[in-house]
Amino acid sequence: MDDKLFETGLAQRKATLGDAYVDRNLAAADDFTRPFQEAMTAWCWGFGWGDAAIDAKTRSLMNLSMLGALGKMHEWEIHCRGAINNGVTPDQIRAAIHVVGIYCGVPQALECFRVARKVLTEEGLL
Repeated sequence: MDDKLFETGLAQRKATLGDAYVDRNLAAADDFTRPFQEAMTAWCWGFGWGDAAIDAKTRSLMNLSMLGALGKMHEWEIHCRGAINNGVTPDQIRAAIHVVGIYCGVPQALECFRVARKVLTEEGLL
């Protein structure tokens, strides 16, 4: 594994998802899951999120749209919280959900709204 990509990824992952969340995930990794956690941190967060061509706020909006399209609502919730950490506003989250609804259907947009309402309420933004 590329240590520089891992360190870049770890910093970006923590900036987006929060130190506590990332530390819990890494601490919970065992011999079976640790290689994936390390590779994902280096590849997704170091290589992908570490590329300065797209800022973190834009990446967060892209992730919400893609995860919403895939219906991966557990990950959508995590990235909704991360999007807020990256400066995405409730209005921008709503606009991203509209895109999901247009391209992926109303039922999927409703799921995104359900999760967004939960997250935004817990974060004191609704």
